[in-house]
Amino acid sequence: MNSELELFRDNVRRFLQTEVEPHYADWEKAGIVPRELWTKFGDNGLLCVDAPEEHGGIGAPFEFSCVVLEEVGKAGYGALGANLAVHSDIVAPYIAHLGTPEQKAHYLPKLVSGELVGAIAMTEPGAGSDLQGAKTTAIADGGDYLISGQKTFITNGQHAGVVISFAKTDPKAGARGTTLFLVDTDRPGFSRGRNLDKIGQHCGDTSELFYDNVRVPASAVLGRVGNGFGHLVDELPRERLTLAIGALGAIEGMLGLTIDYVKTRKAFGQPLSTLQNTRFELADMQTQVEMLRAYVERCARAYAEGKMDVPMAAKVKLAATEMQFRTADRCLQLFGGYGYMVEYPISRHFLDARVQRIYGGTSEIMKEVIARSMLGR
Repeated sequence: MNSELELFRDNVRRFLQTEVEPHYADWEKAGIVPRELWTKFGDNGLLCVDAPEEHGGIGAPFEFSCVVLEEVGKAGYGALGANLAVHSDIVAPYIAHLGTPEQKAHYLPKLVSGELVGAIAMTEPGAGSDLQGAKTTAIADGGDYLISGQKTFITNGQHAGVVISFAKTDPKAGARGTTLFLVDTDRPGFSRGRNLDKIGQHCGDTSELFYDNVRVPASAVLGRVGNGFGHLVDELPRERLTLAIGALGAIEGMLGLTIDYVKTRKAFGQPLSTLQNTRFELADMQTQVEMLRAYVERCARAYAEGKMDVPMAAKVKLAATEMQFRTADRCLQLFGGYGYMVEYPISRHFLDARVQRIYGGTSEIMKEVIARSMLGR
C-alpha cells in the first residue's frame, strides 16, 4: 500500500500546485474559495476518498484521507484544510455511519463528486463547547419537524448544500433530548448570514445560519431521535484526529519554509543558519515534530482499526494543535521583521494556527476530557 499511498500523495501535491497555489492569495483577499473548486477536487478524486465504492467513493483506507489533509496543511492552506476536513472527514462519515440506506444513496455520491458541499451546525451564539446549552429546537409537527434557531462559526456555511443540524427535540430531557437532522439548504425558512471575518483562515467559508420554522420530514433524522449528543460523541475521535493531522502537516510545512529562509538570510555577515540560536531552535522543533508524527500515526492506525477512544483523540488534538501554534511563533521569530509581512507564507501559518486550539473542542476541554479518563470524574 505504501507505493499507492505515495503515488496518491504526488497527485494531491500536483493538484494543489496547479489548482490552488496560483490563486490562494487572491482567495484570501476575497474571503472565500470559489464554489467550482469543490467540483475540481471531486473530479480529481480528492473528496471523501474513503467513502464506500457503492456510494461513489473509491473505498480507500483512512490513510489516504490523512494524506489530503496533511498535504493541504503542509502547503499552508489552513482555511482550505478546515473546509475539506468538515466535508470529507466529518459530514461524509456521519452519513456513512448513521444514515439510512436512502440517505447514503442520496447524499454520499454528491459529496464525493463535489456536487454538494457538506457542513455541520452545532455551535450557537450562546453555546460553544457546552452543547447542552443549545437553543435550536426541532418540534414534531405531524410527520415532519419544524426547526428554529441560529448557528454560528459554521464551516462551509456559504457553499453548503446540506447541513447536519443539531437541535433539541425534547428540551426537558437534556443530552437525551437532542437529535441530528440532514437539512437541505434550499428548504424554505433556511437562510445564511454573512461570511464571517476572522483574524486568520481568511478564505475559509465560516458563516452564521438561521432556521425559521424550517420544515423537514422525519426521514431527515440522522441516526436516532434523542441520541444527537451521543452520536456527536461517537464521531468526535475522527474530527479531532483530522485536526491533528492537519496540524502535523502545517508544522512540517513551516519548518521547511524556515529552513530555506535561514540558509539564505544573512545577519552579522553570515547566514542565519550558522548562528547557534537558529540551529538549536530548529533542532528542537524537528525533534518534537518527529515525536508528534509517531503519535499521530499511532492514533491514525488505532482509528482505522476501530480502537481509538475519546481520550486518545483529545490527547492527539491537544498535543498537535498546541505544538502547531508554538512552532508558528518560533518560526516566525526566525524570520524577524519579514515574518510579520503578509507576503511571507509564515505569517499566514501563524494566523491560521490560532483557531486550531479552539474549534473541535478547545484545549481546555481536551484537558478536562483527558483528566476525567485519568481520575474517573
